[in-house]
Amino acid sequence: MVMDFYELTMSNGYFKGKNLDARVVFDVFYRSNPDHGGYSIFAGLEQIVDYIRNLHFSTEDISYLRAQGIFDEDFLDYLSRFTFRGDVYAFPEGTVMYPGEPVLTVVAPLVDAQLVETAILLEVNHQSLIATKTRRICNAAAGRAVSDFGARRAHNMDAAVYGARAAVIGGATSTATVLAGQMFDIPVSGTMAHSWVMFYEDEFTAFKNYAETYPDAVVLLVDTYDVLHSGVPNAIRVAKEVLEPMGKRLKGIRLDSGDLAYLSKKARKMLDAAGLEDCIIVASNSLDEFTIQSLVSQGACIDSFGVGERLITSKSEPVFGAVYKIAAVEENGVYQPRIKISENVEKITNPGWKQVYRVYDENHKAIADLIAGRDEELDEQKEIAYIDPSKPWKKRSFVNCTFEPLQKPVFIDGRFVGDTPSVKKIARYVSNQLEEEIWEEEQRFENPHKHYVDMTPSYYEMKTKLLSQVREIE
Repeated sequence: MVMDFYELTMSNGYFKGKNLDARVVFDVFYRSNPDHGGYSIFAGLEQIVDYIRNLHFSTEDISYLRAQGIFDEDFLDYLSRFTFRGDVYAFPEGTVMYPGEPVLTVVAPLVDAQLVETAILLEVNHQSLIATKTRRICNAAAGRAVSDFGARRAHNMDAAVYGARAAVIGGATSTATVLAGQMFDIPVSGTMAHSWVMFYEDEFTAFKNYAETYPDAVVLLVDTYDVLHSGVPNAIRVAKEVLEPMGKRLKGIRLDSGDLAYLSKKARKMLDAAGLEDCIIVASNSLDEFTIQSLVSQGACIDSFGVGERLITSKSEPVFGAVYKIAAVEENGVYQPRIKISENVEKITNPGWKQVYRVYDENHKAIADLIAGRDEELDEQKEIAYIDPSKPWKKRSFVNCTFEPLQKPVFIDGRFVGDTPSVKKIARYVSNQLEEEIWEEEQRFENPHKHYVDMTPSYYEMKTKLLSQVREIE
């Protein structure tokens, strides 16, 4: 029942029109990268798989729909026996993706394809947004650990849990959200809040009690009263008077307010002077990629970042914008392309059933993506011509390149045929792409290099022909 009402009204109309088994192709794609970035990260596929595998209408669901007073009983009876019968093809979860290319395609009977629209989009839009935002934050941290601290500022419980999942896909090393840790085998992290310190009669007693309770993992929050005159001195005192007699070391301190660059430098000097060179400094407090980048450039002595609201809500750009558009309709066994026309050029869709190839040079660097017709064959032994849609008059070709098809089968005839790798494996896949395949210039915050999404000549010709036909109709 996680669907827009129009999916049901349209499905009822198709059902009444005897179009129940007409097969169609729908594509999921997006039009621009968040924060004017150079790429995005595809996430949320595992939850789409779970949704489709369990999709059904219960007795209570049918009763609710009957009460709306607009659906015929034969359609409601059909829904009571409904299971998904279509095919789904998608990029592997964690794939670096670009605007305009179909990252997921549904090929299914018309009603089946229509009913899954909202659930697919909400998973792709939410998790891809958070994974992409987190990767920007991790890039700014320049090798320092980033932990998701965002649950309490998320938009609801699911947003906290699945946002944490997406954050780890994007590069976070841990989360403070316990349920996400339990569900997805993600490391959980967290020590104390200011309320712990404020409960006790003084700061030293609070630190001492915590150290005695967790002697192997002591990270002390030092900004409740005064970082440099109280918090850090008391942390050092606990390290010397409580932990060292136990043979233990102070693991870290956390700063959650104030001038983080200045305070971290001063705290580092104090810790080092006390022989606590191995004590790390963790920083939190309304961080994002821009504040972290600034802290790093100032030489802040921060070893790890806890990032909350601006990660879990992608505060700077909280809408991803993936859409679900029909691309082809089966007629007499052949999928005939469909195209959406708009006054805005960027909203004109790419028609037909397609495949997307990642194009690699001899050093296995991704130099472009290539959209082709689903049945087109690419001969890597030959020079392969292509069209840049923004400069179609130029003759260009790929030479000595390899082509990796990105869409893989996930469901065939309603049967799950893909896999659901662990979150940690997906995160490694993301890192491997960005470190080994994707150009550094595409990963810049400012004016990133544009990754080209080109077309084969035959596909481009089909699209332009379809546009001409639409103009003739007009």
